[in-house]
Amino acid sequence: MAEKAFWFRAADRRRGRPRHAAVIVVAAGIALVATACTAASSGLVAAGPTSTPPAVMVLKQGADNGNGDIFIAPEGGGPEIISNTGKVIWFDPLLLGEVVTDFRTQTYQGKPVLTWWQGTGFGGLSSGTDYIYNDRYQQIGEVNAGNGYSADGHEFLITPWNTALILAYTTATANLTSIGGPADQAVIDGVVQEIDISTGKVLFQWNSADHVPYRDSRSPLPGSAALPWDWFHINAVHLDTDGNLLISSRYTWTIYKVNRHTGAIIWELGGKQSTFKLKAAPGQVLDSAGEIFAYQHDPEAIGNDEYTVFDDESGGAGGLLPYSRVVTVKLDLATKVATLVKSVEQPEGLVAGAEGNAQTTRNGDLFVGWGALPYISEFSPSGQLLFNAEFPAGLTSYRAYRLPWHPAG
Repeated sequence: MAEKAFWFRAADRRRGRPRHAAVIVVAAGIALVATACTAASSGLVAAGPTSTPPAVMVLKQGADNGNGDIFIAPEGGGPEIISNTGKVIWFDPLLLGEVVTDFRTQTYQGKPVLTWWQGTGFGGLSSGTDYIYNDRYQQIGEVNAGNGYSADGHEFLITPWNTALILAYTTATANLTSIGGPADQAVIDGVVQEIDISTGKVLFQWNSADHVPYRDSRSPLPGSAALPWDWFHINAVHLDTDGNLLISSRYTWTIYKVNRHTGAIIWELGGKQSTFKLKAAPGQVLDSAGEIFAYQHDPEAIGNDEYTVFDDESGGAGGLLPYSRVVTVKLDLATKVATLVKSVEQPEGLVAGAEGNAQTTRNGDLFVGWGALPYISEFSPSGQLLFNAEFPAGLTSYRAYRLPWHPAG
């Protein structure tokens, strides 16, 4: 099989400025460099240590099954495509101080595209932009939050009707005397927006503070009213099979199904006000709090009222289980019972203190980015570990995907 080319794009992605690219093509072990514009001649800021794609060490090489290439965004690096042997296919370095998250392929206006968020402050009150690139690695669009907000890096999802679902964080002041807090506590609320990509118009907006009581949070209050309390920490918005929304809150340990038109909560899975009684099927276990998941990320509807969820089981200090995992949950909407029917554990037996995702591939495998842990894995439908790889020390990727990608020409 012919070796894929490695495209390296040294770029200035400051908004509104043209991109000047250096392209490296690697074939048969020979590097050929073609420079369109040097940093000295263009006045570009050098990318420094981010200009080299981080190497990924493949620990278990398998899953050569046609599920596609691997899409990662190592912190401090940039969007990167690798093969399942760890070979770099494409990499776009960052300017220092910027972060890329949620890098993947999606479909926009019937065509395959690359998408990602890029900005600063990820994990807190972040500020950034969502980008759309075509199959020639050319920018064809960008999405910004509306109504005075800034897009957050936890989610950039293009819907089948060519709108974007994005997240934002915003500060407010809340009276928390009913839960033993101050009357003027600074808080951080989570916002969902649906954006018309072509016009930038906000079509829908949902704010956690309008629908979820502060008492549902598992996050401890800060020592001062002036310190913003990250009580909700929104980290995902996805589509259920019926077109309504699935919203994940890290600090309420809850997945909310939300009406995409009215914003009303349809049901809650997990947390203090779960619509469902939680139970574990034979061979499965709930955590020490009696929950199916905690500090979770990335709820994905897989059909027949089943959902996968990345289950961190830790907020960064200790854990409710000694390992992170991906769980599959079956809902019985009639009896209001949620059953943990399947789980795969982190192969090294480690706990992710944050981040992570799980993608069901087109052949039914489960591809997992272990978030704050420097690993990515693929499992068969029966739970067999097919592929496992590790990032260099100190690097992780918020999410990871395995998807088909066929660049033009």
